[in-house]
Amino acid sequence: MSEIDGKVVAITGASSGIGEATALLLAERGAKVVLGARRPERLAALAARIEESGGRAAFVRTDVKRRADLAGLVDLACERFGRLDVLVNNAGVGPISPLDDLRVEDWEEMIDVNFKGVLYGIAAALPVFRRQGFGHFVNTVSTAGLRIVPNQAVYAATKNAVRTLSEGLRQEAGDSLRVTVVSPGVTRSEFANSMAPEIRAQTQDRMGEIAIPPDAIARAIAFAVEQPANVDVGDIVVRPTAQG
Repeated sequence: MSEIDGKVVAITGASSGIGEATALLLAERGAKVVLGARRPERLAALAARIEESGGRAAFVRTDVKRRADLAGLVDLACERFGRLDVLVNNAGVGPISPLDDLRVEDWEEMIDVNFKGVLYGIAAALPVFRRQGFGHFVNTVSTAGLRIVPNQAVYAATKNAVRTLSEGLRQEAGDSLRVTVVSPGVTRSEFANSMAPEIRAQTQDRMGEIAIPPDAIARAIAFAVEQPANVDVGDIVVRPTAQG
């Protein structure tokens, strides 16, 4: 029997891309998934798809910029399924642009979603994990933090902040909790939609050339989740072979 079977997994950013692919794969392998994102109509359709295939799913509108929304997502998992085994902090935005453009509101959005959203997820789930005596954080970061390039300074900074936070959390977690960081490379998604127009076109062209499907990242997340309780997979990098 799969180590995933029967686990309760909450996922932020679950309405598309990596979050959606992760929900589908884990549900297929027997997990009970709790879906959070800002588009409830997409969540409802995804939950229905999972249940029509014999899986179990619940969902709630979740804006990770709101601490109360993360608390509600965790509460839903516990109320509906009795516990929470895994929180996948996956929600993220990437309105990248040159620093000279001074798109300060976009900088703040990346800080609020990409970094503070993970902090709010930890604040919601950590007390539950401590009470249970088990739990697993899976935090989605990016290869953008491994190789810094122009126009991605703020985005990479938020992702590296999560990388640092995750390592600190791992060290404080003790022997009963697990922490995994997954760094996707160029992945087919809606990521480019919020970028500055000139960068959006370049990024979409690049995606068209080399992007891997989001289920490639989902399989990496599943690998970390399915390990025995005493095995902590700390850091996974998944990128196209063509990515430099």
